[in-house]
Amino acid sequence: MTPTPLDGPGRPMRRAVCPGSFDPVTNGHLDIIGRAADLYDELVVAIFVNQSKSSLFAVDERRELLEEVTAPYGNVRVDSFEGLVVDYCRDNEIAVIVKGLRAVSDFDYELQMAQMNRGLAGVDTLFMPTNPEYSFLASSLVKEIARWGGDVSRLVPQNVLKRLTERASAVQ
Repeated sequence: MTPTPLDGPGRPMRRAVCPGSFDPVTNGHLDIIGRAADLYDELVVAIFVNQSKSSLFAVDERRELLEEVTAPYGNVRVDSFEGLVVDYCRDNEIAVIVKGLRAVSDFDYELQMAQMNRGLAGVDTLFMPTNPEYSFLASSLVKEIARWGGDVSRLVPQNVLKRLTERASAVQ
């Protein structure tokens, strides 16, 4: 990796990326984003664009929603990318990937990814256990509940709830 920009007298800027589909962003995502933002000088929330997967929200919509909910954090930037997250890290001089873990099953998969990312590009991964309040939370479950008219008001931020409710009722 290339050297990172300096932040303050002689100290490299600590930068990390929190990648995901964020379709939609949930309170669980925000918990990880907020905690990671406290650890790094800059946190990039990067929306992974997967052309082969159909999403409820377009990338531009997800970006807008994320920018709204992360606005209180002065050091969070929202971006999107296609391809390998390690290539994104290399291109943006980011040394750390932050991943939230809900359960042991998440760890099994994410550990393999972390080891591969370290081997491919020297990028480290910080595993952050989710707040137990959100340990069951997944965007796919939120979408499914919303599609069937269930109450997801405690699972997503208010701006997301409004758009999710509108979109879910239009899909039925």
